[in-house]
Amino acid sequence: MHQKENNIISQTGSVPITRSSLVRDLKRLGVQAGDVLMVHSAMSKIGWVCGGPPTVVAALLEALGPQGTLVMPTFSSQNTDPANWVSPPVPESWWAVIRKERPPYDPAITPCRMMGAVVECFRKWPGVIRNTHPVMSFAALGPKAVDLVDEAPLSYSLGDGGPLGALYREGARILLLGVDYDNCTALHLSEYRANVPNKKYLQEGCAMLVKGKRKWVNYRDLDWDSDDFPKVGATYEDEV
Repeated sequence: MHQKENNIISQTGSVPITRSSLVRDLKRLGVQAGDVLMVHSAMSKIGWVCGGPPTVVAALLEALGPQGTLVMPTFSSQNTDPANWVSPPVPESWWAVIRKERPPYDPAITPCRMMGAVVECFRKWPGVIRNTHPVMSFAALGPKAVDLVDEAPLSYSLGDGGPLGALYREGARILLLGVDYDNCTALHLSEYRANVPNKKYLQEGCAMLVKGKRKWVNYRDLDWDSDDFPKVGATYEDEV
């Protein structure tokens, strides 16, 4: 057994976490039947869960009930211009090859990157819809799924014209399971709305299908920065 899992077991407590215990805990946290809920999570911080990520997804859906809608960002940042990569960078001599050979985004099979095991499980869940944005996609399941995540403008995708704007207008709630505010995607909406000087923008690119053919497409977007998000979150908690 891997040392990481040993550590998770030792930190979980006297009994394992189960679907029923998760549902009880989610309801104690304030998750209500019928909510529209966007979730960010870190499986290793939740504890040792009997059944793993599918148990977490099932518990979230049970807590929300059939009238609730579950939403998760399913970003695929690997499908971006390698010229902008810093975590990690690749040699400049690779850039042209990556732009030419990167497979186009496919909502059904393109994996998430650095979004966590729960998100990767959810995007494959029966009935889940995932929108067509080739980098900043969202997935959702529930009665309001299509209305919330179907729109996916290529440029400025985390602004008011995309799923975050729709979630805001719907009054969606956000649940951070084992992660801090630097993982809170919704805060990017404030970056678009903020009236501040010298906003930074970048030229981005991705591989996508255009009229059934694979193309490398360039577009413009905000140069996001989540470094201040934990401070923003702490300030918010102090004021509510």
